[in-house]
Amino acid sequence: MKKSLLALAALGAFAGVAHAQSSVTLYGIIDEGFNINTNSGGKHLYNLSSGVLQGSRWGMRGTEDLGGGLKAIFVLESGFDVNNGKSGQGGLLFGRQAYVGLGSQFGTVTMGRQYDSVVDYVGPLEAGDQWGGYIAAHPGDLDNFNNAYRTNNAVKFTSANYAGLTFGGMYSLGGVAGDYSRNQIWSLGAGYNNGPLVLGVGYLNVRNPNVSFFGNSTSGTPNPAASNVASPVYSGYGSAHTYQVIGAGGAYTFGAATVGATYSYTRFYDLGSSFAAPGLTGQTALFNNAEINFKYQLTPALLVGAAYDYTHGSSLNGHDAAKYHQGSAGVDYFLSKRTDVYLIGVYQHASGTDSTGKTAVAAINGLTQSSNENQFTARIGIRHKF
Repeated sequence: MKKSLLALAALGAFAGVAHAQSSVTLYGIIDEGFNINTNSGGKHLYNLSSGVLQGSRWGMRGTEDLGGGLKAIFVLESGFDVNNGKSGQGGLLFGRQAYVGLGSQFGTVTMGRQYDSVVDYVGPLEAGDQWGGYIAAHPGDLDNFNNAYRTNNAVKFTSANYAGLTFGGMYSLGGVAGDYSRNQIWSLGAGYNNGPLVLGVGYLNVRNPNVSFFGNSTSGTPNPAASNVASPVYSGYGSAHTYQVIGAGGAYTFGAATVGATYSYTRFYDLGSSFAAPGLTGQTALFNNAEINFKYQLTPALLVGAAYDYTHGSSLNGHDAAKYHQGSAGVDYFLSKRTDVYLIGVYQHASGTDSTGKTAVAAINGLTQSSNENQFTARIGIRHKF
């Protein structure tokens, strides 16, 4: 009897040690709300939608202590639509993130479907990543600050935190026999977060972006002969040989207020390289985007925010450059640490000629484009984290 009790005690102790050395966490976000769009292809639209402030998702993350300061880590994260239960990201099972890797005192190395360095270091400084959701992102999310696109087949390094300084880089193998650079993606970035000051910089370079980047969120094989971009802001530039983003941002908090700004320079180089681009072959399209944002914590439970964003495109073939002015405002009230209700409003005005060669129309990110130069949308929603 004593031997049995001792064996049971030893087994219990071993199980406790094993539990302490590894863990798996299930987590998620459910975001649902009611929307008004004043011009959805020429008509008013009232509807429910999922995942505006943050994408609805569920996921698993785990870690195992391997000893000597080394640990194994993984993340599997799936997006979904609350209204119909469908998987997000074009139906991919783990379309948001899926990676495995090793971590140490110097940082982590991971492999799989991941976020680029612009998303990691500059994205959080944009209003859309804070209180505005994807409808407050830059037009078409042209600089990917709001993480519209993920990167497949990626190897990524993220440093440890050195007194507020972090840095990292990512490289995605193209996977094309005999042409290692085709479809390749690489990025670098760094951030500083210490006290009231937050800074971030990032660079992203994508070859054959129509397939390797803009097309990798679709189910099945992306169409290589037509643009995989929905937004008219830059859908006409999907044939580019290279897509490049240089981004930077900063924020400063004083008391309950935070003022921030971001800037991005986006280039679509050598149009017509991937498929025919009538009248644009060999040209390069550019976008400059600047945003200033503000948020104020009125009470521990109540946050208000406002932002203005300006986008200036290229003048190609003698056309007037496309310009987009966008204003956003939001209110977020936390009912608890895990549940909040929010209200977001976004107005956009467009002018000039867009990427398709037509008169630019307002095209708030994630929505059906307007039939004219103006568009307004409002959303009231609820978000629950678990």
